[in-house]
Amino acid sequence: MTGEFLLEIGTEEIPARFLPPTAEAMQKSMAERLEAEHLSFESIRAMATPRRLMLVISGLLLQRKDIQLQVVGPPERAAFDQTGSPTKAAQGFARAHSVALTDLELVDTGRGKCIALTKNIPGKPAIEILRDLLPGWIANIPFPKSMRWGSVPIPFARPIHWFLALLEGEVIPFELDTVTSGNVTYGHRFLAPDPIVVRDYADYVKRLRNAHVIIDPEERQSLMLAEIRQAAQERGGAILDDPELVMENSFLVEYPSAVCGSFDESFLELPDEVLITALREHQRYFAVRDPSGKLLPLFVAVNNTRARNEGVVTQGHQRVLKARLEDARFYFEDDCKRRLDDFVEKLRGVLFQQKLGTSYQKMKRFRELARFMAEMAAPQEVDIVDRTSFVCKADLVSGMVGEFPSLQGVMGRVYARLAGEPEGVAEAVFEHYLPRFAGDRLPSSQAGALVGMADRLDTICGCFGIGLIPTGVADPYALRRHTLAIINILLDRSYVFDLKTLTNKSLELLGHRVEADPRDIQDKILEFFRTRFHNLLTGKGYPFDVVDAVLSLHFQRPPEALRRVEALNEWRTRDEFEPLAISFKRVVNILKDQKLSNEVDAALFEDAAEKDLWDAYLKAKHAVDKLLDEGEYKNSLDIIFGLKGTIDRFFDTVLVMVDNDDLRHNRLNLLNLLSDLFKNIGDFSRFSV
Repeated sequence: MTGEFLLEIGTEEIPARFLPPTAEAMQKSMAERLEAEHLSFESIRAMATPRRLMLVISGLLLQRKDIQLQVVGPPERAAFDQTGSPTKAAQGFARAHSVALTDLELVDTGRGKCIALTKNIPGKPAIEILRDLLPGWIANIPFPKSMRWGSVPIPFARPIHWFLALLEGEVIPFELDTVTSGNVTYGHRFLAPDPIVVRDYADYVKRLRNAHVIIDPEERQSLMLAEIRQAAQERGGAILDDPELVMENSFLVEYPSAVCGSFDESFLELPDEVLITALREHQRYFAVRDPSGKLLPLFVAVNNTRARNEGVVTQGHQRVLKARLEDARFYFEDDCKRRLDDFVEKLRGVLFQQKLGTSYQKMKRFRELARFMAEMAAPQEVDIVDRTSFVCKADLVSGMVGEFPSLQGVMGRVYARLAGEPEGVAEAVFEHYLPRFAGDRLPSSQAGALVGMADRLDTICGCFGIGLIPTGVADPYALRRHTLAIINILLDRSYVFDLKTLTNKSLELLGHRVEADPRDIQDKILEFFRTRFHNLLTGKGYPFDVVDAVLSLHFQRPPEALRRVEALNEWRTRDEFEPLAISFKRVVNILKDQKLSNEVDAALFEDAAEKDLWDAYLKAKHAVDKLLDEGEYKNSLDIIFGLKGTIDRFFDTVLVMVDNDDLRHNRLNLLNLLSDLFKNIGDFSRFSV
């Protein structure tokens, strides 16, 4: 028999940015816990408002049946010594599961025999399982930041005030931090604060809606969008499309209500980016445009209550916004009194990192690196790249960016245009920050791409050079994001840069700031790039073994590596692939731990199969070298895979490991050359065939 489980955690207002990831984490972790408890269910959904976290599960098994569970331990060779006596591994396994050694048995797992035990898990009502499970599960809900209040020992995003916990209408009894579960929730803090008794999920949704709480985020967002669009439309405009702001506002309220306010038209003299950011960043207001796309002196604000007097509420919003816009105008006008080069000079007093120097010193390094890259990839752009590098960080010391940090690059472009810089420089000042986040657009200009890569590479090499290497989730200088940005730009623009060459140049420019052997640091940086590239490609759906085979040998020129992956991935599905991969593994196994060279003496061939393989190799190598120079990796694979029959005949008729040293070395060297030919595409021994 199955039923419905409903849980609500009532709290003080939780920050809007916490709620979507927390709801997702709740849904995932509860599903995992129920699976571990052998409680099946049909569906699970987590939702949130600022004052409540909610979970509803339908089709939950109400009574867990008796279960026999086999727990597998160490393999036989580790569990028993040469005399057949149990080892410490076997004793520890038995002790961990509170059983005697005689209760253990040997089972065949398909990968060899292991010790195991059979556990009998008695049946249990779901309400008892949930009663025991919920306190610990709630206490471990993850938040970007948790806090403790007073004497409460368990950290949480905000203080907890109530628990609603029902299984088929029956209260699941538990207590956490002196808060006891029940069948009561509460409506909107101001519009309907009284307690509400709930029977089930349908009753819960209905009663909360009547109490001015829209629990479903999708419904709440839909209602809010309709409100703000109507508010703007009534004033002859339309809101500026901003999905992130829509999402944030929907998690700031439980019952959305929108009003449209206005501001003095003189503020429209500010750049659009400044106005939009002033509305968005501090106030969470929506900008309004006319049908032609021009900004209007209007804004839409979302409230958490239906105002009795909209005029009074609107005036309050307008009063607060006016102060913000006055600040923005002051900073903008003050910035415009200064020369762009004066801002650059102020970077001398801004510390980037204690061991890596000031922002000005950093700029000098990546400016030289960007020139180095431009001379290789875009000689005609060297002057634009050089000037962009010099001024691209100027706005960091401007008043506007100090007030609105998200405008870095945006204000740089504005000030560059006002200063009369070439449009290519102004646009590249903005684009060198692209991409700013996963999924963001990439630079459209050569200068933006080259300066952006140089800036990021200096940060990566500098941080690795002083030991600031990301560990776990800690990555204060966003080195993972910078690395992915560089790889994505290289792939997008098909640059032929070698990462080893670029990192070597960057470390050279860092000079004495590097605290260890630059060669060791470079190895770590390149491995960091390889790992990020590997994750990027597998995340896009390329098979792990294909990516591993290629990137284990070829990753330093990402566009070429990607084309190898694409070619190998296509071949991977062919019937001929697996037998050839097996043959290559055989070659690799024979060559292991051998002293090898690339010298082959055809005069030492004793068998026709040797000569045939040698001739086929020479012909294939000539063709493959030409195709690789042209980037034709698929055609190269066609030729390499055409060697299969000749390789098979060689192994069928020729004994490689003969006693004669000269013959053996000659045959090993032939196989080594053949292996190198395969490795032009990837390491086929990485395939699990």
